[in-house]
Amino acid sequence: MTSPLDRYESFEFRDGPWTRRVYRRGRGPAVIVIHEIPGLHPLVVRFADRVADAGMSVYMPSLFGEPARPVSIAYSLRSILNVVCLRREFTLWATDRSSPIVDWLRALARRAYDECGGPGVGAIGLCLTGGFALAMMTEPKVIAPVLAEPSLPLPITPARRSAIDASEHEIACAQQRLIEEDLTMVGLRFLRDPLVPDERFRRLKEIFRDRFETIELDPAAAGGKRWEPVHAVLTVHLRDDDPEGPTRIAEAHVIDFFHKRLVTGDGSRPRAVS
Repeated sequence: MTSPLDRYESFEFRDGPWTRRVYRRGRGPAVIVIHEIPGLHPLVVRFADRVADAGMSVYMPSLFGEPARPVSIAYSLRSILNVVCLRREFTLWATDRSSPIVDWLRALARRAYDECGGPGVGAIGLCLTGGFALAMMTEPKVIAPVLAEPSLPLPITPARRSAIDASEHEIACAQQRLIEEDLTMVGLRFLRDPLVPDERFRRLKEIFRDRFETIELDPAAAGGKRWEPVHAVLTVHLRDDDPEGPTRIAEAHVIDFFHKRLVTGDGSRPRAVS
């Protein structure tokens, strides 16, 4: 039986108290793709394949779940319970603090840079890991961060709806670097997504101003039924059967952002998509 990861080489990477398997494919500057719930599923790999096909090296750590296992409701629920139990690695509830596993991801970014070179490293977090790319900017090699559906801390109270899963130091570092190095970051979400409230994107815009490029899509772009919740712009709710549709345009926009920053050296700011 074939696996979407068959074209990837893999290795165990250890830093500090944590060891995780990492899947790598492609040539050129590195992009770290940090998967969502329930794990490193085939639709995350599909996105990573397209990044690699655009001339970059993809590094995909498996942080939880079973690599290459398709998404299902039962699998997602088990994965959520598993992450809740990983209290040392992930901070689900606290405000103004990143998850400890981000330290490991910064170390992975340094290794990826050493192996691939280029002007720096790109990073994208998805859903639960959406804000990790922001916190990773305390590592100077990370120069192209993308926040896809940043869902932590879980927005269960009014204060947490506007909270960001990064410390004051990490936010200040990102602010300084975005200006001094003329960098930008990209944020994606579907409008009215309860896991990514308006207040959170509003705060990101207030903090980073025009350095925070937004891609905010109408839920109808996912093509589902009105009552179905939509969340994952680049994976589960990407309309792959509509190459000219908003979700595919958003995907192309993100890949182009990485390519311009890492491959061509064109630092021009990407146009916001809505």
